[in-house]
Amino acid sequence: MLPNLIVVGAMKSGTTSLHSYLDLHPQISMSHPKELDFFVLEKNWSKGVKWYEAHFAGEARIQGESSPNYTKCHVFAGVAKRMHSLLPEARLIYILRDPIARIVSHYLHNLAADREKRSISEALSDLENNHYVLCSRYYMQLERYLDCFPESSILVITAEDLGRRRRQTLQQVFRFLAVDDSFYSQGFSHVLHRSSDKKRTNRIGWIWSRLPGKRIVKTLVPFPIRLAKAYALLSTSKVKRAVLDEKLKDKLVDHLGSDVDRLKRYTGNDFEGWCL
Repeated sequence: MLPNLIVVGAMKSGTTSLHSYLDLHPQISMSHPKELDFFVLEKNWSKGVKWYEAHFAGEARIQGESSPNYTKCHVFAGVAKRMHSLLPEARLIYILRDPIARIVSHYLHNLAADREKRSISEALSDLENNHYVLCSRYYMQLERYLDCFPESSILVITAEDLGRRRRQTLQQVFRFLAVDDSFYSQGFSHVLHRSSDKKRTNRIGWIWSRLPGKRIVKTLVPFPIRLAKAYALLSTSKVKRAVLDEKLKDKLVDHLGSDVDRLKRYTGNDFEGWCL
């Protein structure tokens, strides 16, 4: 069975929470794991359709997956065309977030994963061809899908609406998918992967990770739960909130303004609460 729903992004905009909420609906079954990245040539495309189909089973009317890498066209080209060639009738959901808040969250994500060593000012010193910035050029990313899919197959929602008006936003999503929009679950109250919860490995964790024989010790002497929790507290530190100075923020507003204007015209949404 092939999916008929793809959450295409954007990264750090609530895709994990949305994926979880969708999976709670009895008429919807979302993939496990969440991010299959099948239509990314450089990742899982070579594994073939049978590999992809194996992630979808059951009798739910809607089968879906969520891969934010699908809206990184500046890194992974041709995703929308590959998707349309296999799933021309698919429904697509693009969940967005204030583009500057998303950039900061993306930066913190990479900082916590030890993939980013620069300060945020250094990381954003050049806004042209900047990965963080290009991931927030939402209309540019969306255009690739509009070239392949009809507008009626694409729903654009925001993380802000999912946060402030969760039930109404999910009802909108359910109507778009033609499933029961009256469904409600207590699980809708959970928010996953908050940026404020981000932690990174500290010096204690760094030393432990490089101890010879560490894996053998862990296998022979399993950590009691309390000890494991204590280790997690000692070996990680909370990532400090990154703050943009006003000058850099103004530069980002100017740089992203035309893309957001095009997005507003396309969706008819003024994106209340965004900083531009």
